[in-house]
Amino acid sequence: MTEQQQADSLLTPAEVASLFRVNPKTVTRWARAGKITAIRTLGGHRRFRATEIRRCLDQVELDH
Repeated sequence: MTEQQQADSLLTPAEVASLFRVNPKTVTRWARAGKITAIRTLGGHRRFRATEIRRCLDQVELDH
């Protein structure tokens, strides 16, 4: 996989939850509240852009 493809990869709520060490339901609440942007699959599942999640994670680490 090229670096560009990796950067544009999509993460599941469980993968995002693992990165932030929270419950997947929390990730869903963040998406509903507009704190993070979710992309919906044809089946209605949420996916999150890896680049945005990394940016959010970096910001959280800077705040602590």
